[in-house]
Amino acid sequence: MNRTLARYRQTAFGQFVVRHQKYAPVLFFIGGFIFDTLTLGRIDRAYDTVVLCLHMTSLSLMLYLFNMAEDDNRVSRFLGKYAAYIPLAIQFSFGGLSSAFVIYFFRSVSMSKTISFFILLVLLLFANELLKKRISNKYLLFGVYFFISFTFFAFMIPMFIKEMNTFIFFISGLLSLSSVLLLVFICYSSSPSTKAEVSLKKLTGLILSIYAGFNVFYYFNLIPPVPLAMEIGLVAHHVERNDNAYQVTYQRDDWYVFWRPHHLHFYRQEGEPVYVFTSIFAPTDLKKSIFHRWQWFNPKTETWQVTEDIGFEVTGGRNRGFRGYTYKENVMEGEWKVEVITEEELVIGIVNFEVQNTTESSKKRVIEKTF
Repeated sequence: MNRTLARYRQTAFGQFVVRHQKYAPVLFFIGGFIFDTLTLGRIDRAYDTVVLCLHMTSLSLMLYLFNMAEDDNRVSRFLGKYAAYIPLAIQFSFGGLSSAFVIYFFRSVSMSKTISFFILLVLLLFANELLKKRISNKYLLFGVYFFISFTFFAFMIPMFIKEMNTFIFFISGLLSLSSVLLLVFICYSSSPSTKAEVSLKKLTGLILSIYAGFNVFYYFNLIPPVPLAMEIGLVAHHVERNDNAYQVTYQRDDWYVFWRPHHLHFYRQEGEPVYVFTSIFAPTDLKKSIFHRWQWFNPKTETWQVTEDIGFEVTGGRNRGFRGYTYKENVMEGEWKVEVITEEELVIGIVNFEVQNTTESSKKRVIEKTF
């Protein structure tokens, strides 16, 4: 294999790659991110499903080949000069999968409670570029692989079986854990170099620690309830359904506040009801009960007080999400937030606003929009 690589490096293309090899992993990483950004749309779309499954399959295969290519065996002899490209393929699949998960999670309008998990995904996305320097560290390699694998199964299993709950989450985690440990065992038993570099006990302990961390995050409701995502969330003066359309009257925010459609200050005449309109994306045929949890901030106790949970069922399949709304009358002035949650109390999104009474009959920047 070393002679094959030596001959390959003497070619014009081989010399070009050697001269610029420090940039190759970055380019493959950026390529994976741009590819997903331009092509991925809905998690339940056939194209998206195929792309993610191909990424995951390719990543698993490349990890196996990466471990086998370091030994003198049939696999390494078959790969020949192409073994040098395996780390780049790993980099591309890592970048493709991590960027896809960031894109899907970013679809939620508000992630105040689950922002920590989202930050982990973003850090993983950027840390993937640094992985090129540590690609030989198989503890790190398999640790990142398990993190991505767990997230992949957490997305895919509910989408395939059209159901999501705590039991499904644990099943997804166990399937991921089993598949990763199986790959670790195969690599460890088949590759003498891997056996020499890695302690099976330490690597298994690392993977089990990450598995435990996922479940702790889930227990404290810090993981977004994938594959659900809040497409739209706003506070409104009035919502009315006409046939299959919703007429929503609300006060829009300034043009430069692109992350929130409604104005944070909800000006209304005293006694006027307050509406919250949401659109929740769910995969086709998935049905799930969700709730709008209305909470008022008590300035005396400096705590959020739950005033009411109002629920309805969403049905997946609509491209822009399942639309619904709740409203309350006799709403007190002050800070409010409406958490959009599942029956397991996982937070899909949060709508924040502050109610302020006014005697003015006209409201600035009030518009009516059809959803």
